[in-house]
Formats: sequence, structure tokens, C-alpha cells
Amino acid sequence: MSYAQDVLAKLKEKNANEPEFIQAATEVLTTLEPVFEKHPEFEKASLLERIVEPERQVMFRVPWVDDNGKVQVNRGFRVQFNSAIGPYKGGLRLHPSVNLGIIKFLGFEQIFKNSLTTLPIGGGKGGSDFDPKGKSDREVMAFCQSFMTELYRHIGADTDVPAGDIGTGAREIGYMFGQYKRITNQYEGVLTGKGLTWGGSLTRTEATGYGLVYFANEMLKDLNTDFNGKTVVVSGSGNVAIYATQKVQQLGGKVVALSDSNGYIYDEEGIDLAAVKEIKEVKRGRIKEYLEYRPNAKYTEGKGVWTIKCDIALPCATQNELLIDDAKALVANGCILVAEGANMPTSLDATKYLQENGVYFAPGKAANAGGVATSALEMSQNSQRLSWTFEEVDEKLHNIMISIYKAAYAAAEEYGKEFDGKKDLVSGANIAGFMKVADAMMAQGVC
Repeated sequence: MSYAQDVLAKLKEKNANEPEFIQAATEVLTTLEPVFEKHPEFEKASLLERIVEPERQVMFRVPWVDDNGKVQVNRGFRVQFNSAIGPYKGGLRLHPSVNLGIIKFLGFEQIFKNSLTTLPIGGGKGGSDFDPKGKSDREVMAFCQSFMTELYRHIGADTDVPAGDIGTGAREIGYMFGQYKRITNQYEGVLTGKGLTWGGSLTRTEATGYGLVYFANEMLKDLNTDFNGKTVVVSGSGNVAIYATQKVQQLGGKVVALSDSNGYIYDEEGIDLAAVKEIKEVKRGRIKEYLEYRPNAKYTEGKGVWTIKCDIALPCATQNELLIDDAKALVANGCILVAEGANMPTSLDATKYLQENGVYFAPGKAANAGGVATSALEMSQNSQRLSWTFEEVDEKLHNIMISIYKAAYAAAEEYGKEFDGKKDLVSGANIAGFMKVADAMMAQGVC
């Protein structure tokens, strides 16, 4: 048994009730085996045992009062996974599905994603099983203030800088920042995703979606093509999906489908993005309301968005939304490229099937790193008391995504990782992200 396999076996035994974390660790560790053959000093230093164990895990209760005067109680989390290259950085997810295993998987992915950005930020993640859907602004504020009343003890501009994620937008970040400021009497860049009038960064809203498309465009260049004239299917209809759609349209592609947790829409003529923005960003509604704007479009309840014929698929919703049957449907329909806009949206067997059947595949830790990259740029602006223009931030984002692609490509090339003549960007991204963290951990001793 190899070093990586041995560590993975022990990890599975110790974390048997955390399938998402085990899945994320399996995907990373199985691709790192060639690294340990080349660097035996990493095994001697027990680098893997240390990198799969969070530096700190915080779990706490979050009591708050709803509009009927009843006390509600949720569970809050913050997992600070690795600070070898900088303060912990990662979003706060507010969703009923949140548990410790999901936060650990997200935090573990964040280590490598943040490393790939080339910026000095470590990996962490947090959140709660609170569901902001259907709650009044007052109820959301009550929850956010209670959540921050505990979380503030564990974060700071040079310690841990949370951001938004599923369920956590500008409204939630605002309420949390206000409570942090009130408790600590400090106005610092402790959260990213802030409003533009109080320390936020231009392009942050668009960053993950734009970054995904910038990354996919580099992939297409290596296939000697581009987005122009391509048919694209996007899952999700939140922030990432909306701005991925916008950038695809700007580059000449046609997005024909979007989805949410209830079902998906198909618009053969191309998605009317203005309608989607009004439904999702203004009304906070469901994607089926799209038919009120475009009656000729089709809405289908439940799953199935990946059965739509497309050239390019961009999963931008949530983990494990693209499974083996979905991968087979994409291949059968002639899809040439899949780039993940969410965290681990593709199952391990689906990823392998896509790669082995000629689909150029990009993992989320590389392709959706644009959001955290721009969050780190927001941290830089906060520390310098500056505000850069949209064009300045967008250019920096674009260059970061190109550099991430080149790093993943180069690592795959160095270790001979490819499928059907296409570079294995999963292995490349894992190796490139790991090496930077590993070198820092080695330099800092046993800690």
C-alpha cells in the first residue's frame, strides 16, 4: 500500500460518517502519489496526515427569535483547515444540508483552490444549517447577529476572513459585518463580499462566474476553438450561474438552460438573462417563473438538465449534481468540455467517465477559484484603504485564471497526466495547489 493509500484508509476509518469529505480527500490523495515518489521527505514529515486534519474546528449553537416571537436554534460551524500560506479564507454556507462533513469537504478543497490563486491565503470554510429562504429581513438579521456573536472570537483580518457562499449574499454579509464591528469596535477587512460603499470590491459579484468562463476559454484555446457559436448548458441560477451565463453570451456562446433545486428551464433561443436576474436577484423567486417572461421556453420539474444537447457543460449549483448517468448523456450528446463552477459538483466516477471519453474536464478547485481570488483582491484593497475600478479588478481576475490554468496544465505535463491527448487538469490542479502548501509546511516545521 502506498503512503497516500495508507493515509486515505485511515482517514476513511476516522471520518466514516462524512462522505463528502472522504470523496474530496480521495480525489486529491489518489492524484498525489507521483509527488511522494519524487519527494520522500514529505512522507517523513507526515505531510498528508497533517494536511487532512483541520488545524481547528469550531461548532456552536445559534439561538435567534423569529417574527412570531419563538426562539429558534441552529448549529454554526467554522473549520480552519490550513494556514501555511496565509490567513484562513473561505465562505459561509447557509443551507439546511450543512453539517460538519460538508464544511470539512469545502474547507479541504479551499486549501488547494486558494493556493492555486497564487495569493497568500489559507483554507477554511464555515456556515450553518439555517435556511434564509422564506425568512424576513428581520429574521435573517437576527440569525446573522447571533451567528457573529460567537464567530467573531475566531476570525480577524490576519487570522480568518470569511466570505459569502450559498445562502450568504450581500445582505447576510452586511448584517454579520455590522455585528462584528459593534462587538469588536474595529472596522477591518474581516469579511469579503461587502457592499461597495463600505469596503467591497467591484467585480466580486461577477467573479466566480466570469473566472469560470475565463478558465474554460483557455481550455477551448487548447482545443483550437472558442465559445463563439457554442451551445452551453449551465446548472444553477444563482450568482455563479448568472454571471457565467453573462460572460458566455459576451463571448458569443448561447446558454440554453439554467436550473434550481426544483427543476430546470430550456430556452432554445438562448436564455434571457435580464429575466433571470429579475427573478433571482430582485424577487428571490424560483426558476420556473422564467416562463412568465418567455412563454415558449420549457420548464421541467426535477433533475435532467444534463440530458440537453450541448457543446459545453458548466455545473454551477452544488456538490454531486453531475452523476455517472449524466456524464454518459453528455458524452452521447457530443459535449466536448465540462468545467466546474461549483465545489465538487461531479462525482468521482462521472469525472473519470468524462475524461476517458474525450471530454476536456476542469475541476472546481481550479475553474471556480475566481471568487476567492477576487475576495483576496478585496482584502488587499481593504488593507490599503483603496478601491480599484471594475476594469482593474477584472483584468487581475482574468490574469489569475490564466495563471491557474497554466499551473494545472504544467503540473499535469510534468507528471505525465493526460487522457486521450488532453491534459488531466484534475491531477494537475491538485499537484500544483499541493506543492505550494507543502513547501510552506516543510519550511515552518512541525505545526
